[in-house]
Amino acid sequence: MALRAVAGATASLPLLFALGMAARALGAGDATDAAHTAEDFAFHGEITYTEQDTDRFRSPYTGANSLRPGRGAETTDIAAFIGQRLWPGAEIWINPEIDQGFGLDDTVGVAGFPSGEAYKIGKNQPYPRLQQLFIRESLDLGGVRQDIEPSQLQLGGTQSADRLVLTLGKISVIDIFDNNTYAHDPRNDFLNWAIIDAGTFDYAADAWGYTVGAAAEWYRRSWVLRFGVFDLSNVPNSPDLEPAFHEFQLDGEIEKDYQVLDAAGKVRVTAYLSRGRMGTLDQAIALAQSNGGVPSLAAVRRYRSRAGVGLDLEQRLAGDLGAFLRAGKSDGHVEVYEFTDIDRTTSGGVSLQGARWSRPDDTLGVAGDLNWISGERQAYLNAGGLGVLVGDGRLPHAGPERILESYYSIAALRAVRVTLDYQLIANPAYNRDRGPASVYALRVHAQF
Repeated sequence: MALRAVAGATASLPLLFALGMAARALGAGDATDAAHTAEDFAFHGEITYTEQDTDRFRSPYTGANSLRPGRGAETTDIAAFIGQRLWPGAEIWINPEIDQGFGLDDTVGVAGFPSGEAYKIGKNQPYPRLQQLFIRESLDLGGVRQDIEPSQLQLGGTQSADRLVLTLGKISVIDIFDNNTYAHDPRNDFLNWAIIDAGTFDYAADAWGYTVGAAAEWYRRSWVLRFGVFDLSNVPNSPDLEPAFHEFQLDGEIEKDYQVLDAAGKVRVTAYLSRGRMGTLDQAIALAQSNGGVPSLAAVRRYRSRAGVGLDLEQRLAGDLGAFLRAGKSDGHVEVYEFTDIDRTTSGGVSLQGARWSRPDDTLGVAGDLNWISGERQAYLNAGGLGVLVGDGRLPHAGPERILESYYSIAALRAVRVTLDYQLIANPAYNRDRGPASVYALRVHAQF
């Protein structure tokens, strides 16, 4: 596995190098420039190769959406992030990407799926996508000027502490909401879906995780208020967005910065409300019982709402040690629309930099996750229904999905990180009859 992973990533490095040279020729800002140096143009690129393998875990039966023992899968993505300042305070970003590969079992089998690098649609051959294209404007409302570190979707410069930020276009909801310093980036930290984001946050997205919409963020001293409206896909778990915005989602978040014994922390409360054509689980079961078939949510879809709320906490414990905690709950009697089959979740963990063992740029992370489903969803799955990611054909002995993930990220070169990742998944797809499953991963990530 390791040799194939390294070979796959290395084969893409010449393209990344070429992109970097092109950016420099165009005069792109160097990421090593001082943070207060205003950028008018930026070009960043990255390549990520991830390979995962499962062990031969116990599996007395399988269904259409089951994780299968002894399988392997790989994904590769090459992305560019191109930003241009339009006028003071405003910038436009474009994010083209080339993707290839599959998640384990075509990205099904576990509600807390083990790879955030895997999309719900995979292909053997590389294919291009325009993932993001948006305009962001920051309006100065006063306060101390702050340096802005240049990043993949942020031009370097300065900004006021108090400000209003408006974003419009094709974006990722989780680039704005439910962010977390220690668990949010599957290209650099944890991989599991329900650890990098709240598993109950059924955020608006197409099958690749992006949508069209607008968001407003109001920064006032130690508080931030966020609100957004985004387009849902045309049917649940679809690659296509709703063309006329008739199905949509409202997102709201309140964030508070604080200090505990001079250690910085943040707490966020995020809520969503989706409005679209969705089916209820009990109606699908009742229709199947009357017809003598398998429950189908598509047969009982009506225009209705689904809501959820989550708590997100991050806390620095020492200069090189940080911790995070997430918890969430969503409506358990309506079908999941976009993300994954989780009605209640709790996750938490720690992230430690390697200075203590003379590897200051390395990172060690350990986290755990607990996922639950409602009684209605359990009955639906036991009757043979299929969720977004799970469905073993039956579920006679249900239990919470329990996941432990650990990773070690090695700073191999200045711009290259190699990560070893291990996940232990008990009761995959809430099924006590199957597992526990071990998932091993190697990730190679290069960026400039």
